[in-house]
Parts: sequence; C-alpha cells; structure tokens
Amino acid sequence: MFLAELDQSVQKLKGVGPAAARAMNRLGIGTQRDLLLHLPRAYEDRVTPVTIAESLAGIACNTVAEVIAHDYIGAGPQKTLKVYVRDNSATGALACFGRNFLASRLRPGARIRLAAQFAYRYGEPQTSAFEFEPADGPQQLFGRILAVYPLSEGLSQALLRSALQQALHASARHLEDALPADLRGRRGMPNIAATLQQIHQPDTLAQAEAARRALAYEELFMLQLRLRSRVLAGSRTTRPARLLPQTLQQRATAGLPFQLTADQQTVLQEIRADMQSGRPMARLLQGEVGSGKTLVAFVSALAPIEAGGQAVLMAPTELLARQHAENAAGLLQPLGVRVVLLTGSVPLRARTPLLEAVAAGEADLVVGTHAVFSESTRFHDLRYVIVDEQHRFGVVQRAAVLHKGHNPDLLLMTATPIPRTLALTLFGDMETSTIRNLPPGRKPIQTHLARMSNEQKVYAHVRGELEAGRQAYFVYPLIDPNDRSELRNAETMFERLRDQVFANFSVGLVHSRVPDAEKRQRMAAFQANQLQVLVATSVIEVGVDVPNASCMVVEHAERFGLAALHQLRGRVGRSDLQSWAFFVYADDLSEEAKQRLRILHQTGDGFAIAEEDLRIRGPGDLAGLRQSGFLRLHAADLNRDGDLLEQARSDAAELCSDDADLLQHPGLQRALNAHDRLEELAL
Repeated sequence: MFLAELDQSVQKLKGVGPAAARAMNRLGIGTQRDLLLHLPRAYEDRVTPVTIAESLAGIACNTVAEVIAHDYIGAGPQKTLKVYVRDNSATGALACFGRNFLASRLRPGARIRLAAQFAYRYGEPQTSAFEFEPADGPQQLFGRILAVYPLSEGLSQALLRSALQQALHASARHLEDALPADLRGRRGMPNIAATLQQIHQPDTLAQAEAARRALAYEELFMLQLRLRSRVLAGSRTTRPARLLPQTLQQRATAGLPFQLTADQQTVLQEIRADMQSGRPMARLLQGEVGSGKTLVAFVSALAPIEAGGQAVLMAPTELLARQHAENAAGLLQPLGVRVVLLTGSVPLRARTPLLEAVAAGEADLVVGTHAVFSESTRFHDLRYVIVDEQHRFGVVQRAAVLHKGHNPDLLLMTATPIPRTLALTLFGDMETSTIRNLPPGRKPIQTHLARMSNEQKVYAHVRGELEAGRQAYFVYPLIDPNDRSELRNAETMFERLRDQVFANFSVGLVHSRVPDAEKRQRMAAFQANQLQVLVATSVIEVGVDVPNASCMVVEHAERFGLAALHQLRGRVGRSDLQSWAFFVYADDLSEEAKQRLRILHQTGDGFAIAEEDLRIRGPGDLAGLRQSGFLRLHAADLNRDGDLLEQARSDAAELCSDDADLLQHPGLQRALNAHDRLEELAL
C-alpha cells in the first residue's frame, strides 16, 4: 500500500474518539494518511541543556530544577498557583493558570525535568507555558527532539503525538515506496517509512530537516512526473492542420463599442494559431483582474463554432456561470450563436431538453458548472473546452470534459497571476498567454489602508459615493457570529450597515449559505442598482462585474492573502469611474503585517503581488490554489526548495525518456493514479 492509498480513519487509533476526530477534521485530518502528513510546525530540542538564566535570552529552557516553594496570585476561588523552581543558574516562577491541581505534583523538594520559555515579568523570571516530568522517572518528554504540531480547539500536543505514534507503528512501517529504489539510492533518501519516522520522531534536528527534504522531493517528483506524462501524451496526439473561418470573430469585434487591447489581440492570434495546428491546444491564459479574459474566450470560441463545432465554458460557481451565460448571450446571440446554461440547479423538466439540444448539436456554446462533465451531458461535436478559474477544477475533472470531444482544444483561464516558479511547477506542459493591459479609459483604483478605529472616515467616503449614485461592496472573513472568533462577520455587519450606517440606502447580503435562488435575486438587484451596498464574504472574489460599483471595503483585511485582496479590489474599477479600495485592519496589527498590506498600496501589478504572496504565504494559500489537489504540498516549499524542484524535474524527465509509459515502473503508475483519486476527493 502506498501512502496515497492509506485511507483508514483516525478513529481506529486509541484515544481518538468522535470529539477528537472532529477537532482533527478542522485541521484537514480524516485519515491516517492525513495524520502522517500533518507535519510539525517546529521542534523542541529536549536533549541540549539550557538553564533558566540562559532561556531569558529567548531560547527554550531545558533543565533539571528543584521545586522550592508555592505561592498564589490573587485570592479566593479565582486565585492562581505559582510554583517557584530553581536550577543551578537561577530561580523562576511557573504561573499555573487554570492548573492549581499541579500543587500535588509539584511539591516543594521535588526534582523535575523542565521545558519552558522564561521571560522577566513583574521583576522575576516567569512562564505560564511549561512541561515537566519527574527527574527520577523514565524520560518520556525529554532526552529527545520533540515535534510541535499545529493544533485546533479540542486537540493537545499529547493527543496528536500519541495518535501519530500509533499510526507510525501500525501503518507507516508497512508502506510501499512509490519512488524506485535506484532513484532513492541515487538521491541518498531513506524509504518512506523511515522518512515519516524521522520527520515525526527525529534523533536530531538535522535528521528532521533531511527527512522533510526527502518527502518534499517525493512530492515534487510525483508532481513533475504527472506533468511529464501529460506532455508526452499531448505530443503523441495529432490531427490534420486546418484553416478556421474568421467571419464571426470579425463581426463580433467590429460590433464592440471599444477596441480590443494589444494584449487581447495577441492572445487571440496565439489561440487561433494553436487551433489551426496539428496538435490540440493546451494553453493557460492568465491576466489582471478586469483585463478582458472572458471576452477573449468568447471571441476565440467563434472560430470552432463557425466551423460547425461546439464549445463549452466551465465556471466553478453557478453565480459566475450564470453571469458568463448572460454576457455570452448578449455578445454572441446576435451573431446567430446558440448559448445555453447548464448547472446543477436546472430542474429535470428543463434540463432534459437542454441535454437533448447539446447532444443534437443545437447548442453552440454551453456555459455551465460541474454539471457539464456529468455522464448525462453528451456533445454532438465538442471542439473547444474553456475552463474559467481553472484551479477550482481537478485534473481528472478537466479530463472528463475533454473526453466528451475528439481531442478538443483546451484553454485554462485564471485571474490569479501565477509566479514563474509556480507556473513551471503546475503548467509546464502548457503554453502560456498573458493579458497585462487593462481596457482603455480605466482609471487606477485608489487603495487606502485604515485602522478599525478610523472606520467612520471610510464609511463617510462610501456614503459620499452612494449619494453620487454609485455602489459599494463590504467584505468580511466570516459569515456569522457562531464562527468562534472575535472577528467581524458578514451577518452582524449587514444588520449594522443596513440599520445604522447606511439606513438611507438599500443593503443586501450574499454568502455561501444563502440559497442559490436568493443569491441570484440579490446579485441581480445589485447589478440593477436596486441595492446600493452589498455585504458579502469572499464569495464575490471572482467574476462579479458591476461597472457602477466604485468602492470595495474589506474589513479585517489582515485575514486575507495579498492575491485574494487584489482579486477583491478588482471587483471595482470596471468602468471609467474613479474607484477606491479600503483595506481595514485591526488596531493591534503588528508592523510586519502592516508592511504586508502596504504592498497593495504600493502596486496594482497582480504579478508582483502574486510573487510576494507566494513568498509570504506559500503556494497552497495563493488565492484559492489550496483547493487544487494538484498543489497539495505538505513538505515542499517552493520558496526554499528550488533545488529539489530542479532535481525532481530532471529526474522525472530522465525516467520518462527511458520509460515514457511507465511500463517498467508499474508501481509509479499506480501511485500516480492514487494521487489523481486523492485530488478529486479534495475537490
């Protein structure tokens, strides 16, 4: 069994009951595979002695101390035990908040092994975070390198360590190696069982890092192998070169009230050249928010449609699919193009004739959500597949649509500019097109950063815009106050904005829990200016196009990634109106976090912002890319593991050059298939 195939529930482990399983699930841990890949966030050296006095310099204490006295902070039922301990360097105090029961375990005269982080408080070395065990007993928490894990409410380090110990013993040591033995030997890496053991229970810090790099290499190698196999499969797929008609494209562009930008024209030429070539197109189109990618997609679809074929545009949400369908109908139906919308919410009575029309070739452009690649959807002659917000769809899902046609052309679109390293990692098998220029007449969005305590100034500016007939978005990180947090949430702030701040205007609310029908009604009302303020979560991050909206206010902006904030900013500035983005942050935000937000104030270049977001947050958080199973990296860090990426790319290329179909490596093929299944489950 490969690690990717290890799907036993964590509840089979002793001590992991339903409550602990729910707590683990909040961390994305459902199976023992997930648990083994829940890597330490840090390690504590419980081998090297560090005295209380030395720990005051900011390093963790690891010492043997004697309990010398008890004291209490406060009085009555709320009093807190304070235990004084002494080693050969100094005396320190252990503040036992909520743990007065430790008085019986830390009696004066007892000698203990102690791990803590001391700091001067109230004139003495003091700590409230500490672990200990009797000095005369067996070493359980000491004498070794101890892993420290990310936690969620209801979990403790002890519980996680116990569960991992069981998983390592019961499951990890029986795992097969996905990587060939000669490759592991050449790269000097242990097998997967030893790798996991050394990550979670290392003998030294150097061993832990070496094991992390071994697992990172394996992740990157498997990713590059999948990429390489797609490149080879694409190179073998050929078709006769052809000339495509362009009458409809010319009519469509001539009828626009504006000229296409130079970048849009270049991309259309690139797509046309691919479509006319002897191999099916595989192209990634990335561009700035509001740069006109969707228009390029619509216009590019006219060539295969005019030639007698069909095109499909897949969108990740019904909200976005419906908007695309409406825009496509407005542009293309006057040219005789038949546009249909196919989503999961279409009732069966209406769906049946739609599916029959698609199968009969009576629909030219199908716009839809995941319903498009269901088994019941059959095309008459599918020649062109467009995937919007491609990171929301998995490799297998995209393949399911491609298989509905005979080697159709593929265009993946993203409004998230992808840094070069990430593009090479994820899309090295595809050509890339980029739209950087915004349509003429667009004014740069003025971006302001504001503290929560200055929110009234923000509200005053927005009120002025509303009085001038404009509209505004207010975005929050949480939906409701039931989310365990002190952060502001959309539902509570909707009531406040509606009843107090903007009582003279119409205010609406949209988030993922609002039923689709109501969501459509509220979005339509906002687009028609029947609602002047739309309160939302990041559900409106992509695809929403309301040219009259001139203000974007994101509260608790520090809770969003830079690229996500750039996407939200792109919801305004979609006309010749001057627009503003206000990123409101908590008053107690650190200077480092403020500096991160200042990047948005300094530049509107999405590519520069994406590079910085990759550096700060890592690829898994880059504007939704965590949702892509293709990038579920647990150990690899593209910022610091560039050398491993190059090694993995080189090794994958070498292996495929000798064994393109992996016939000599059936285990690798099985492991790749297991990774594909995991991706689809993740999505």
